[in-house]
Amino acid sequence: MKKFAFYLSVAVCLLLALPSCKKEGKSVFTPTSSGRPYEVLVVMDKNMWEAPTGRALYNVLDRDVPGLPQSERSFRISQIPTDRMVRSFKIFRNIIMADIQPIYTQPKMKYSRNTYSVPQMILTIQAPDTASFASFVEKNGQTIIDFFTKTEMNRQINQLKEEHNPVISTKVGSIFGCDVMVPMEVQKYKQGKDFIWASTDRANADMNFVMYSYPYTDKNTFTKEYFIHKRDSVMKINIPGAREGMYMTTADSMFVDVKNINVKGEYAFEARGLWEMEGDMMGGPFVSHARVDRPNGRVVVVEAFIYSPKGLKRDLMRRMEAALYTLSLPQEQQIDEIVVSPEITEEVVDTTAVN
Repeated sequence: MKKFAFYLSVAVCLLLALPSCKKEGKSVFTPTSSGRPYEVLVVMDKNMWEAPTGRALYNVLDRDVPGLPQSERSFRISQIPTDRMVRSFKIFRNIIMADIQPIYTQPKMKYSRNTYSVPQMILTIQAPDTASFASFVEKNGQTIIDFFTKTEMNRQINQLKEEHNPVISTKVGSIFGCDVMVPMEVQKYKQGKDFIWASTDRANADMNFVMYSYPYTDKNTFTKEYFIHKRDSVMKINIPGAREGMYMTTADSMFVDVKNINVKGEYAFEARGLWEMEGDMMGGPFVSHARVDRPNGRVVVVEAFIYSPKGLKRDLMRRMEAALYTLSLPQEQQIDEIVVSPEITEEVVDTTAVN
């Protein structure tokens, strides 16, 4: 009888504790999401998927990743009809729901987080008819790509918070007074004056992180020409090749894409292009963030570059690009997450009703 009373009390305690056992609004029993990074499941009936409606969405998701030396699609794409959206598919990490009904007056997008699994993002595209759906998707294609790309980068940032190389973080702190988080396998490093280069040091699928700084003069610092000139001068000194006369340089300035972005609510200058080793056959993609450290009157640059001559580069590049967003200038807090898409409305779902 005493054993029965003990087990009964334990069971009651567990039942009472369940409602409070939440993490980010989720029950402890919420499943882990399925699917690979940068994989998207489209929920749309087959007749629409094979028509211009679905082709418009497919063509957006199938666009090449910018800044890579070879063609690589932005996402791996899967599709199921609406009536097959059962539990095994509901836990997919990235989902696009096509909601086409005459009850809507105009197309729009909304999203929900962690509805059926964790981590999960569901983007719903609403439209009154198939023609307006296709037109809306074509017009907002880059927004859709950025939405899921930044979603995946936020997941990688969260992983970096859990596990990153503390040695590189310490070195960055001692050289620049800043903080940054790079993947654990990025272990080998070389430092110079206002410079550090960290690498996995692999013959293939090699991931690299570079950081350097220079005085901030004026707004003309943030031009494509100035950035490339500064980058090439720093890399020539600090990243030599296997033999004398070899050094890293920007491959072709005409194909370097630059744009202004927002990091932690502050201005940042992004450059994306290809690098090569002068006098050698080595090369690959790079992406850089240049930010102003106003109290110290300097520009701080963080860069990721990849060397993977025999393999695909998208996932390696995006993993290292996520690390760039973790840069914290002096007195800055670590980033919570990249703002996904302010123009898309977030729908708060009562997850207790679906789990």
